[in-house]
Amino acid sequence: MRATRICLLADVPECVPVLARWHHAQWGALIRDWSLATAQAELQAQAAQRAMPATLVLHVDGALAGSVSLLDNDVPEFADRGPWLASLYVVPTLRRRGLGERLLSAAVSHARGCGVATLYLFTPEHRDFYACHGWRLLEMRALGEQPVAIMTMQTGQADVPASP
Repeated sequence: MRATRICLLADVPECVPVLARWHHAQWGALIRDWSLATAQAELQAQAAQRAMPATLVLHVDGALAGSVSLLDNDVPEFADRGPWLASLYVVPTLRRRGLGERLLSAAVSHARGCGVATLYLFTPEHRDFYACHGWRLLEMRALGEQPVAIMTMQTGQADVPASP
């Protein structure tokens, strides 16, 4: 078994440039007017956060391997809802090993610890993955030309802050 660690971006701010490149490469075409510089600036701001908005970072055997974010607002088109789970990313060579599930669980736990009762996400293609982990479909909407599923999850009650 490989050694995994999930922590806040605030604990590893040196990861910002790499995460920004990964996120922009993965979702830049989907989100209008979202540049690499904007992605980096957003992550840099989250690197100063321990509550929300925040990004959780995954390391496997000491190497940066993925991340997930919790945002008040993900894209302007969906500003009528929030907060959002966003940018769940695992490096391609480590996918299908349960790491995305671990990041997802850590993010929901962190949101619960921050007092968030309901989370939202949108996904163009991974609806089944999220449904298997307790998320339910709210509606289908368009993001630009791309249809996306908007999903939601109740995090449960928060008594004490959770640590990632």
